[in-house]
Amino acid sequence: MAARHLLLFGASAPSARSKFIITPTLGTAHTSLGQRLTPLRYASPAAPLTSTVFGHNNLYSTTTTTTASSSAPQRNFVNVEQKGHVRWVTLNRPEVHNAFNEVVIAEMTQIFRQIETDTADSKNETRCVVLTGNGQSFSAGADLNWMKKMATYTEAENERDSHALFDMMNSIYTCPVPVIGRINGPAIGGGAGMVAACDFSFAVSKAIFGFTEVKLGLLPAVISPFVINKIRPANCSRYFLTGERFGSDEALRMSLIHDTAPTVEELDKKLDTVLKEFCANSVVAVKDCKKLIHRVGGARLEEGPVAMKGELCQLIARARVSPEGQEGLSSFLERRSPSWRL
Repeated sequence: MAARHLLLFGASAPSARSKFIITPTLGTAHTSLGQRLTPLRYASPAAPLTSTVFGHNNLYSTTTTTTASSSAPQRNFVNVEQKGHVRWVTLNRPEVHNAFNEVVIAEMTQIFRQIETDTADSKNETRCVVLTGNGQSFSAGADLNWMKKMATYTEAENERDSHALFDMMNSIYTCPVPVIGRINGPAIGGGAGMVAACDFSFAVSKAIFGFTEVKLGLLPAVISPFVINKIRPANCSRYFLTGERFGSDEALRMSLIHDTAPTVEELDKKLDTVLKEFCANSVVAVKDCKKLIHRVGGARLEEGPVAMKGELCQLIARARVSPEGQEGLSSFLERRSPSWRL
């Protein structure tokens, strides 16, 4: 069991020979038939996000990149960089495929609320946000140790936990300036939920996606408003109910993402082209356009998701403490098939 634990709080990356399990939100590194996926290779956690195409049209430049000052809140797992007019938010737990726990959730929520505060100032130069992950994955979903804790929580504790996760997703969705997802690898469960919360996203062709909660006797309740709004109920009917994984071509067809590239380098070229467009746009008009899209196109979310928040959090809390939810979590943690698997 110890070998399967995800490393927390800055532990060094395991060797390439480690048997790593992608975790859910809940997603696991198992196929729909239960086979374990090949472990991903680990990238250097210290590698900065740079590209030779960065710096055009003064949108962002490596010479103007700034990081948080000494007075900024200390963060463990999420990096924030201001590159000209673009604020980069990078999940930085490459050794666990950027899986998130309560610390990551709190940091992400704080970061996006700070962006909301900053961009309320007309003198602030941030015109858009890029959300990405360090290393080979965008986000593998829920951290294994976090899952272990939630398996022991009461229903009330699970509900509070779910409220925090919802707030993180909603802070991305309601960010006043556009949030563009740079999907550099797999996005599973809650990771795919974050993709849905972005305004639009670009992904590498090899990226895989999935809403695999049903494999654990759970349901994607908290992320459902954002995902259903993005890919529509018909697509959710298939992928929520089957828990299948799907590739970038299918994600593109469903509009979960909006373009693909064969490599990260090509991805950044496409991203660079789009980011430069914001230099020619009225800052106020872009913000108002985002509100317009949410009000007209996402009417269900405009009337909620806050209105639905309590009900959704209760649903997942009940699922986590239900017999099937407990069996699903236990079977995953114990490396065995759940009782319902034929």
